[in-house]
Amino acid sequence: MPATSTRERLVTEAMRLFGEQGYTATSVAQIEAAAGLAPGSGALYHHFTSKEALLDAGIDRQLDRRRAMRDIRALFAGLGDLRSELTMLGRYILAVFDEESQLLKIASRIPSDQSARLNAAYAALVDGLKAELAEWITSWTASISKGEAAMLASVGVDALLGKRLSETLFAVSDADTPDEHYIAEWTSLLASRIETRH
Repeated sequence: MPATSTRERLVTEAMRLFGEQGYTATSVAQIEAAAGLAPGSGALYHHFTSKEALLDAGIDRQLDRRRAMRDIRALFAGLGDLRSELTMLGRYILAVFDEESQLLKIASRIPSDQSARLNAAYAALVDGLKAELAEWITSWTASISKGEAAMLASVGVDALLGKRLSETLFAVSDADTPDEHYIAEWTSLLASRIETRH
């Protein structure tokens, strides 16, 4: 396994710290120490011009991962069964939120006026998932309007986002509703709405 570059370690540790304690509360020295560099040495500035540039690099990395996950979704498209495909989409959306948990945590801890780039990345993540789900819904039933498909997709994505946010940000234990049970109910509710439009 190749060694992780100093730049990559800085991004990884910065995103972890930003998620755990917030962007503002995280110092450059803390990031350097977490990445195995001498704290306060200014070594971070050999790789990034500022802490904000480091955050931007972390956002870019998350967006690259998101593009890769979109390619994975294409693998299970076309199963031919509405409920099977919807179940797979639900799992995919939860997996995206799991992969993006750092971004969700960071976005929740930065005032909305402080990072337009982070706000845009968060909006692109959620809006992109809603657009994907709406597109899939319209592919299953031609009689549904784009507006209704967008509304159903919004409800579907927000339900899964709410589950993850309650667990990730607020440490609300959802032990009584494991992911598979939640996805089964989610699938049943959305599928019944789609099926009425056939």
